[in-house]
Amino acid sequence: MCGIVGIFNIGEQTPELRQKALRMSQKIRHRGPDWSGIYTGPSAILCHERLSIVDPESGRQPLFAPDKKQVLAVNGEIYNHTSIRQSTSDYQYQTGSDCEVILALYREWKANGASSFVPLLERLSGIFAFALYDVEDGSFLIARDPIGVIPLYIGYDKDGKVYVASELKALEGQCDRYEPFLPGHYYWSRQADKGMQRWYTRGWMQGETVPKEELSYGDAVEEVRLGLMSAVKRQLMSDVPYGVLLSGGLDSSVISAIAARYSSHRVENDGATEAWWPRLHSFAVGLKGAPDLAKAKLVAERIGTVHHEINYTIQEGLDAIRDVIYFIETYDVTTVRASTPRYLLARVIKSMGIKMVLSGEGADEIFGGYLYFHKAPTPEEFHKETVRKLSKLHLYDCLRANKSLSAWGVEGRVPFLDKEFLDVAMTLDPSYKMCPGKEIEKKVVRDAFSDMLPEEIAWRQKEQFSDGVGYSWIDTLKQITASAVSDEQMAHAAERFPINPPRNKEEYYYRSIFAEHFPSDSAARSVPSVPSVACSTAEALAWDEAFKNMNEPSGRAVKDIHE
Repeated sequence: MCGIVGIFNIGEQTPELRQKALRMSQKIRHRGPDWSGIYTGPSAILCHERLSIVDPESGRQPLFAPDKKQVLAVNGEIYNHTSIRQSTSDYQYQTGSDCEVILALYREWKANGASSFVPLLERLSGIFAFALYDVEDGSFLIARDPIGVIPLYIGYDKDGKVYVASELKALEGQCDRYEPFLPGHYYWSRQADKGMQRWYTRGWMQGETVPKEELSYGDAVEEVRLGLMSAVKRQLMSDVPYGVLLSGGLDSSVISAIAARYSSHRVENDGATEAWWPRLHSFAVGLKGAPDLAKAKLVAERIGTVHHEINYTIQEGLDAIRDVIYFIETYDVTTVRASTPRYLLARVIKSMGIKMVLSGEGADEIFGGYLYFHKAPTPEEFHKETVRKLSKLHLYDCLRANKSLSAWGVEGRVPFLDKEFLDVAMTLDPSYKMCPGKEIEKKVVRDAFSDMLPEEIAWRQKEQFSDGVGYSWIDTLKQITASAVSDEQMAHAAERFPINPPRNKEEYYYRSIFAEHFPSDSAARSVPSVPSVACSTAEALAWDEAFKNMNEPSGRAVKDIHE
């Protein structure tokens, strides 16, 4: 995981502006502790903080075209770079970096005189946020991956300059306003009047239209199995040691089990060679006696990983919250609760020399795994909710997974959100995903991988990560924040925080810390604030009468379902 900073539409380059860019980039150096690079051009500055995962020797950034006429800074991984290299053989590659293919595709796009960037971006299979500067004409292109696995923000100042950065802390105080760069969108300076334009579109994204797939349930199970195994194999692309996050829940267990099957070989050029590292390491975090830890150990024993159980105390978690909010850049209650143990775990992972981990984020969104999905009234409503959840994932789980790990220079990859696998999972008949009443959620995933897992894991009920690390973690957070915030402060919450006023004392507590780190209105607006039950969208609250007037993101809120 890397960090990028860019300043464009510069009228006059000055030493002061270059120093400003360097200070902005330094703010996100935790994302890329391995190398720092900067390019200063006629009307642009690009900075890059590198975490080397692929091609550690020659993949320094910014990257340059052979004639230096285009410059590129990327945060991400392009999993199909080998096949793109083969199809762009006329381009003289300068490095072994997977990201250099973006320059080759841009040059091809320019030579063909194409009018749309959609075909170019659709050829990329991976997770990415990039900024490309064309020295020849002074134009620039910014783009972000389909779901927003990689964070990105865009800002503007009164002089007309455009700013871009991997995290908002680099933009805070440096431009007049900024906002999250939308997933699946691009911004081209030649069409700046159109703003961000969507490049990633799929039929299943239209919430009114339920996918029509002529697949039996058995065929659907097989497609899920083959599709996810391919996604994991793609995402094992690495030239450095990697591991898996193994919480003991279904999603991380499935990813870990698949990774264990492939980890004995290093995937390369659609073939395999002997693995660079002989054992796959798995990591679990929780309070002593937490529900997840015993389950994670069972899975590790079954799949044969070198397993590490990391315990933290409630006090250690409380002590870390201020730093956690600084790094994850949100005051969303669920995200803060879940990011704190992940942040503590990431530090241990980095200390062991692991630079990349696979994780299970995204499964609950695409397969309806949260417990409130038991209340979905129809397949149509079920499908619409999965689309809504995916559209907001960059503000919640993707943000948590990325930023809590990158705080310590660890990259997280999420195979459930692989672009090709999404086309499999999101076009299944939604009735195959439904879980009415007490029927187990994500049954299609369980049936696809039950042979790889212990039975008690394959059929374990959904436990949200912030609950699974230990129920007393959330209970203590509620108690501490309730005593730290007075009734009078809550009564005047809308006066102190007119943008997204806190709904409860826990949110008020986190919001106060956030405002100390990031006082601007742009920062406040960058965070969503909506009522939720068990991580639902606001729209899904209509599914159950008991959800009305509730605002509790814990899965335990669905009392008649949670065991």
